[in-house]
Amino acid sequence: MKIITTIAELKQALQAEKRNEKSIGYVPTMGFLHEGHVSLMERARKENDIVVLSIFVNPLQFGPNEDFETYPRDIERDENIARNAGVDYIFYPQVEEMYGSKPSVTVRVESRTDCLCGTKRPGHFDGVATVLTKFFNIIGPDKAYFGLKDAQQVAVVSGLIEDFNFPVELVPVDIVREEDGLAKSSRNVFLNETERQEAKELYQGLLQAKKAIEAGERDPNQVAQIVENHINMYTSGTIDYVEVYRYPELQPMETLSGHIIIALAVKFANVRLIDNLTLTI
Repeated sequence: MKIITTIAELKQALQAEKRNEKSIGYVPTMGFLHEGHVSLMERARKENDIVVLSIFVNPLQFGPNEDFETYPRDIERDENIARNAGVDYIFYPQVEEMYGSKPSVTVRVESRTDCLCGTKRPGHFDGVATVLTKFFNIIGPDKAYFGLKDAQQVAVVSGLIEDFNFPVELVPVDIVREEDGLAKSSRNVFLNETERQEAKELYQGLLQAKKAIEAGERDPNQVAQIVENHINMYTSGTIDYVEVYRYPELQPMETLSGHIIIALAVKFANVRLIDNLTLTI
């Protein structure tokens, strides 16, 4: 495994791989890797000749009051995890390497962002789309792997690839969970002991909604209410949102049908957790 910190060196290395007709799988991350990231790397390892992992805490996707400075970082730990998962190249650029001067062009996302996390994080997905545009052009991957934990991000990336005609196949990978159902997240370390016990109830609320749908419930408001009631009953967290949409379009429905997503965000004392469940009716 090779660690590369500059765009020029990475492009040179990958151009050599491409000349040898090697396929490239790409896993974008902000580091502090956990089992969810490992599932992406292992999937990429199975499906490609070369695996590239980027570790970059992207300032463009953090708002002024968000946790850019305190976002957990541990590059030595990440290197060991990536090596064990079979990564060939880690691209670990500094902010100055990715954004050396004030950009003359950025990417603005026009749809799939006026709901869920997008309403509370203006500019977040513009930052995601901008940095991914750079990464796709720098790396030129055949496939890019994204976890469905951030299902809105997957929907936005799908639109980015389609609208900009990137020759990249988007590979969504299922959420990896703890034994009690809590979705794996780098931010879970900010939960205190009591909150950690409560946090498993987020997924249980989603499962209660799924059970109601399987029993015939088709009103999206009633489905959302089931989740809210469960979270309010079993946790001390504050609900940011519980929303139900057609997926991946993220469009509201009067009556549930087709492929849908039930998504939530809940704030605890020092962290905001997201989770979701998708299903086809």
